[in-house]
Amino acid sequence: MYLEHFGLAETPFGITPDTGFTFVTAAHREALATLLLALDGGEGFVKITGEVGTGKTLLARTLLDVLQSRGLGPNLSGFVTAYVPDPQLNPRELLRVLAAELDLKFSRRIASRDLYQRVEAALVEHARAGRRVLLVIDEAQALPRETLEGLRLLSNLETGKRKLLQVAFFGQCEFDAVLRDPDCRSLASRIAFTCHLQPLRGADFERYLTHRLRVAGWRGPPLFTPGAVWLLRWASGGVPRRANILAHKGLMLAFGEGGHRVGLRHAWLAARDSRHLLQPAPTAAVALGAAA
Repeated sequence: MYLEHFGLAETPFGITPDTGFTFVTAAHREALATLLLALDGGEGFVKITGEVGTGKTLLARTLLDVLQSRGLGPNLSGFVTAYVPDPQLNPRELLRVLAAELDLKFSRRIASRDLYQRVEAALVEHARAGRRVLLVIDEAQALPRETLEGLRLLSNLETGKRKLLQVAFFGQCEFDAVLRDPDCRSLASRIAFTCHLQPLRGADFERYLTHRLRVAGWRGPPLFTPGAVWLLRWASGGVPRRANILAHKGLMLAFGEGGHRVGLRHAWLAARDSRHLLQPAPTAAVALGAAA
C-alpha cells in the first residue's frame, strides 16, 4: 500500500462514510442548518435528497453526532435518536426496529397492535420528560409504500404542541418520484422542509481532496497537479464517492511508478480504468425552503 510512501497514517480516499473525514461545503452547512432548524421547530418530516455519492449518509451521521453531542441537559431536553440504514422493511419490521432503538423489551411474538401501543407509550413518556424522538432513515427511496403509510400513521401521534416522533429522510433523487405516487400524497404534503445536495463545484473540489489528505496525515506539498485535479473533477462530476475512487487509483498509479505526485496521466488512467462506474453528475442547485 502507498501509505508509508506518501507519509499517510490512513487511507485518505475510502468510500465508506467516515465522519472523521467530514468536509463541510456551503451546501452541506446549509443542509445541516436546515435540518437542525426544522427539527428544533418540531417539524414531523424533513427530507434530504441527492445523487449517489454526494454525502447523504455522511450528513445523516453528522446530524446524529451533532444531536448526540448536545446531550441531555438538566431539564432532560434533547433528542433520542434512532437510525435505520436499510429501510427495506415492512411496517411491523420498522416498528420493531424503532422499539428496539427506544430500548423497549418485547417478545418476538408480540402482536403488532400491542407493539404499536408500547411504542406510543414510550414516545409519550419521552415527550413528558422533555425529550424529542428522531427517526433517521437512510436510503429512503427503498422504503415500501406500505411502510411509508405506517410512518404517516405514526406521525399522527402528537401532544397539543408538537409531534411525538420526527422523521428525517435521506434518499436518492428517486425518492421524489416515490413521493409523487398518489398513494403517498398525504405523507408528501407533510414534508415541510427539503434540501437537495449538489456535487462539489469549483474550488471546493480541490479543497475536498486536500482536506482528506490532511486528515489522513499528509503534510507535504500538493500531491495532485492542477491538471490532475481538473480531470478528476470532470470525470467524477464532482461527486465525492466517485472522486474518492479516482483519487485512490491515481495515488496507486503514482506509487507504482515510484513517484510522489499524481499527474494528469495518472488521473486519465484512473478515469479510463473506472469508466464503467463514472459518469459526470448533472449540475444541481441546492434547494432549500419550507413547503407552501
